[in-house]
This record gives sequence, structure tokens and C-alpha cells, in this order.
Amino acid sequence: MRNLQQMMQQVKKMQEELQQQMESLRVEASSGGGMVTVRMNGAKRVLSVKIDPEALKNSDAEMLQDLVQAAVNQALRQVDEAMADKLGGLTGGLTGGMKIPGLS
Repeated sequence: MRNLQQMMQQVKKMQEELQQQMESLRVEASSGGGMVTVRMNGAKRVLSVKIDPEALKNSDAEMLQDLVQAAVNQALRQVDEAMADKLGGLTGGLTGGMKIPGLS
């Protein structure tokens, strides 16, 4: 029973360390050849959105919405990939090939 308690404490510590690492992670993604750039942290919080003034000249709101959406989605994928890389060593193949978001 004592070993289980120690293992749970170790898991909790590893989880806290991973959370700190992910919050300090920064990713940057762009779309439209750099017309829209999104910066995001590992907690999936958008830190900034930059829109090139050229993207505003056409006054095409739908295109701009698509570019922002694409950049945000790309940043989210980058965070998910970073999380999977970090967790890959921790899980040691425990997922058994199952697709678990953030783990596989």
C-alpha cells in the first residue's frame, strides 16, 4: 500500500512538472503565406493574433476568418504534438495503440 502511495505522489509531481512545461511552451502558426500569425502557449491560450495590413485591403471578411481559423487550428495541432511528444516517454506505450487525444 505504501508503494502505491509513493507512486501516486510521483505521478502527481510529474503531472505538475508537465503542466508547467506546457504552460511555458510557445508555438507560432501562420496561414495565408504569413497574412495571419497566431502565438499560443501549451495551455492552448492564444497569446497574440497578428494580421498583415495587406489582408485587410480586400475587405474580404470571410477570407480573413478562414485565415484566422486555419492559423489557430495549426497552433492547436502543434501544442497537441508537443504534448504527445512529452507524454510519449511517460506513458511508455501504455495506450496500446489506441488513439487518445494528447496521448497518441
